[in-house]
Order: sequence, then structure tokens, then C-alpha cells
Amino acid sequence: MNAAHPSGSDREEAQKVSRLLPEAPEWDLPRGRHRHHKDILMQQIDRDHESVAATTPPRGEASTATTPLRRRLLRPAVAVPVAALALTGALAATLTFSDDHGATPVAQAPAPDGGATVLLNQIADASLRTDTAPVKDGQYVYVRSTVRSNEGTFAGPVELGAPHRRDVWMAQTSKPVKTLGTMRETGKGVPMSGQRLPYGSTDALAPGLERPTYAWLASLPTEPDKLLDELYTGTRTTGRESKDQAVFEKIGSLLDETVMPPENAAALYKAVARIPGIKRIPDAADAAGRHGVGISRQDARSAVRSEWIFDSESLTYLGSRSYLDKDGKGMKLAGTNAILRRTVVDKSGAMPADTTADS
Repeated sequence: MNAAHPSGSDREEAQKVSRLLPEAPEWDLPRGRHRHHKDILMQQIDRDHESVAATTPPRGEASTATTPLRRRLLRPAVAVPVAALALTGALAATLTFSDDHGATPVAQAPAPDGGATVLLNQIADASLRTDTAPVKDGQYVYVRSTVRSNEGTFAGPVELGAPHRRDVWMAQTSKPVKTLGTMRETGKGVPMSGQRLPYGSTDALAPGLERPTYAWLASLPTEPDKLLDELYTGTRTTGRESKDQAVFEKIGSLLDETVMPPENAAALYKAVARIPGIKRIPDAADAAGRHGVGISRQDARSAVRSEWIFDSESLTYLGSRSYLDKDGKGMKLAGTNAILRRTVVDKSGAMPADTTADS
């Protein structure tokens, strides 16, 4: 038998074996990918032929090892479909599970909070990159904002008032005080518009949840779970309000008119992510008309919804919105604000060095 030309029985056996193998499916690949995989396949076939040639006796010499020869003769006939099948399997895995960049996408169910937890963690990270100077005992935190509030009666429908300016100076002394600071509201329809007036408490208040000074905020735990436990313990509910909503509202008040160290701000945002019922709002606007992303929570028990708004790029806190369903006909905007300036001054009524009372 000539080793270079297999006998008829060898060819028949090779054909029988090849028929047992499934046909490789065709894939609708781009022309370049077809050429690439064809080259790989032909290289494999060439290597198989070289292996056969290296072990095949010279032309005209009979083989004395018929069994190895049979394997060598069968190998090219079997190697092509096997290589094709291996290639098909690789292609199937690639086409089925890989995206255009070769990464393996993982099917994930939508987050029940609409991405609120992810957003809050991003806001926490952004807050750590801010530079906040410590506030000294005896100084004042100054905040300027635009405000719209509900001017309707208690029993009547919600009537949102016109936007007006609010300037507030909050005392940072560590001593218990009755006068917590001073406030000036300016605008159409505002009682005593433009006059700076003291605000306070009938009882002297030490720094705490009801009077959050910089030093007190800096003393809070920076571990989110411990911080949240402390907030739940110290927050009181009103009316039909749930405890979760009360804590959410309390944290919102801490964001509005205070100054705190970056690590404490980050801890607050991470703590909020653990409150049940929070949602991400893709687009929301503050009282100044600035749009951003929002974090909200709606309380079915008290029929209220509160939203915090953050700049979409810097994730800086912009302001808030509150909604109320008084008549069971749906939530209506009942109040909104926009924080326009936040800094520290040395005395009540003082304006930041780069601003005036009219700016």
C-alpha cells in the first residue's frame, strides 16, 4: 500500500467517521472575522499535514506499522471538522456572551431603589473631595437661598407662594442658647420683608439635632450604621409620619443650612442609602430652576414626599422640594428651595466679603 495514497477501505472508514460528526453551523460574521478564523483553521490543517509527512515512510516504501498509519490517515479527515467544531464553540461563546468590546455582560435585575444607593455613594465620594475649613466657636454659618413655601391655610388646598430670598445666620457657640441665630426674608408678600429678625427657642438649646453646629456634626460617627442608629434614636416623629420619613426629613434639614466636615457629609449620604423607600429621580429642579438628579422618599402614612436635588456633574447639593397630598388627589408641590451661598462669617448679620446685601 502506498502511504501517500490511502486505500479505498481507509477512505471509506474516514468518511464514516466524518459523517458521525455534526456539521459546523454557519455564523453571520463580518468578512474580516471569517478570514481571520479561516487562517487559524488552515494553519491547524497545515500543522496536521506536516505531522503526517514527518511520520509517513518515503514514497514507494510500504509501512510496517499499519495501525499508526491508519491513525495518521484518519487524522486529516477528522481534524478539519473537530477544529471547525472547536472554533464554532468558541464563536458561539463569543457571540452569545460577549459584547462589542469583548467584555462579558452580566444580566442584572434593576435596583429596587432605581439606582438611589449607587447615586448616594457617588455623592458621598464627591463630598470627600470638598475642602471645608473648620468653623470656630462663636462664628456664624451664613446661608443664602431662594425659597417658595405653602401659603395656603391649614384646612385649605396647597397654594405655593412666589419665590423670595432668605438669608440666615446660625450661631455656632458651644453653649446652650435661646437665640439660635437671625434671619432675613425678602420678597413680595413676605411679612416684614427685608428685616433681619432673631429666631430661637423658649428653652436654651445645646448643640444637637435641633441645633446642629459644625462642632456637633463633626462629633457624629462616620460609620454609616452607627450614625443611622444615633439619628433614629434622636429623631422624633410628628402626626402620622413614619420613623423612616422623620429621619429622612431630619437629614434633609442637616443638608440645608449647615457646614460640616467632608467625612461627616459622606457618612450622612451613606446612612441615607440604608433608609427603606428611597428612590432616584433622573431629573428634578430646585427653586432657582437649576436641574439635577434627585433622591426622594414618599411616606404613605403622612402623604408627603421629599426630594433632594444635586448637580448632575459635580453632585453638589442644590436644594430640595416637598410634596403634599392633602385631598387624596395626588401629590402637589408644597415647598422648594435653592441653596445659593454657604459660608462662615464672624458675626450675625455680616455679609461675606465678596457679596453685598443685594447680591
